[in-house]
Amino acid sequence: MIPSWFRDALAHPVDTGEVTVAGVPIRYRAWGAAGRPGIVFVHGGAAHSRWWDHIAPLYAGGHRAVALDLSGHGDSGHAPRYGHDTWAEQVLAVAADAGITGPPVLVGHSMGGLVCLRAALSYGPELGGVVSVDSVLREEADTPAHVARRQEALRRPRLYPTREEAVARFHPIPEVGRAHRFVVDHLAETSVRAVEGGWTWKFDPLLFGQPRLTMEELFPPDCPVALMRAGDGLPPPEMTAAMHRRLGVSLPVVEIADCGHHVMLDQPLSFVAALDGVFAGWGLSTTPARTDQEV
Repeated sequence: MIPSWFRDALAHPVDTGEVTVAGVPIRYRAWGAAGRPGIVFVHGGAAHSRWWDHIAPLYAGGHRAVALDLSGHGDSGHAPRYGHDTWAEQVLAVAADAGITGPPVLVGHSMGGLVCLRAALSYGPELGGVVSVDSVLREEADTPAHVARRQEALRRPRLYPTREEAVARFHPIPEVGRAHRFVVDHLAETSVRAVEGGWTWKFDPLLFGQPRLTMEELFPPDCPVALMRAGDGLPPPEMTAAMHRRLGVSLPVVEIADCGHHVMLDQPLSFVAALDGVFAGWGLSTTPARTDQEV
């Protein structure tokens, strides 16, 4: 049974927009009126903005809530190279183009959490805060050989003869069987695109293998930071604890119980409640038009 809060979130009026960053068109979706404080939701690797369709609208009562497709993902353009620095630039460009007033708050999942941390390290004074959710650092710096091996393994995208077959094959990776079926079905329908010879996924296979943050690059940024981890997520607790120390985070690490890596699929309402707690800890108001009963 699909709950009413989920149906209402998907039915919420949404604006779509596009901004060009370094020659690459970046698409985004936005809920709530422009000219308000805003929250930008940043997806993980191989995902896209529609992963936030059931989360971002819950903040539209008092905010401009925005979700973008990073380059190489979703409906945004592809680029000759990808990296957290260029993705961070895209996040800030979308925040400005979408009509957010004041420093935006960034919420990123997995790879998107690392993109948000890169934004905090590079543009901290321009941000209202950053929440990184179940993000994993590389243990060592990437070398060209590391990058080449990972890209070669994913250079040929899977191709399916029909849209229906592609949709039927969709599943989150890693998958632990806890994701709500109604959320996964929505993602499956929005994750495929037509190409010559059939249907495939909405991401550029060459985006994998790009260099990403290491522990040594972290330092306390000039904006609030919060770290969340899934109870059965990807980062080991000791990695998240070390990130917490190096970033100088004031709030304790937030752990969401009974979920795997994809927190917003497994425990969406617990995730929203955890976000509300972080925002309250920073002294930020959440959405006054939304009540606990409505979510």
